Amino acid sequence: KEINVILKADVRGSEEAVKNALQKIEIGDVRVKVIRSGIGGISESDVVLANASDAIIIGFNVVPLNSTKEMAKEYNVDIRLYTIIYKLVEEMELAIKGMLDPEFQEKVIGTVEIRKIFKFSKIGNIAGCYVLDGIVKNNACVRVIRDGIVIQEDKVSSLQKGKDNVKEMKKGFECGLTLETFNDIKEGDTLEVYEMVEVTHG
Repeated sequence: KEINVILKADVRGSEEAVKNALQKIEIGDVRVKVIRSGIGGISESDVVLANASDAIIIGFNVVPLNSTKEMAKEYNVDIRLYTIIYKLVEEMELAIKGMLDPEFQEKVIGTVEIRKIFKFSKIGNIAGCYVLDGIVKNNACVRVIRDGIVIQEDKVSSLQKGKDNVKEMKKGFECGLTLETFNDIKEGDTLEVYEMVEVTHG
C-alpha cells in the first residue's frame, strides 16, 4: 500500500529534506510515495494531478492560491500545510496508522460442556449444555474439543433457555444450542467459546 504525495516547498533545500523524511516513513506495509515535488506555491496543476492519482498535497512553507483552494475543494483533494518537518512526519505517520487494516486477536470468553444430545429430524442435533465458565453467546465462534483435541471449528447458530431463544448464557446455567455446520457432537464434548476482538495499538 502506498500513500501518494505531491510535495511543494519554498526552497530546494527544504524540498529535499522533506522528501527524504517522507520516503523514510514505513509503517506496516504502507509507504509514502512522492509522485511529484517542486518549488513554489501550490498550483491548479498540482490539484489536477492529485485528483488523478489519488494523492494528497503537502505544502512546506508555501500556501495555495485562492483559486487553487477552491479547486481542491471541488475535487475533494486534501491539502496539508506545514512549517516544521517533524510535525509533518508525525501527522503522516498517524494518517498511515489510520489506514492500516485493524488486527484481530481471539479472546476466549467461555467454556461449555455438552451433557446431553437431543436429536431432531428437522434441525439436527441440539446439545443440552452446561456453561462451566464465562459466557456463551449466540453467533459466537466455538471449538469443539473431544478428549483434549480440537475436532472442529464452528459457530453457535442458536441458543435456547428452555423453549426461548436467548442471546447469551452465563456460567452456572443450562442451555440448548445448535452449531452451524457440525452435527456430530457427542455427550462429554467441550465447547471453547471465543470472539475476535480488535487490537488497538498505542
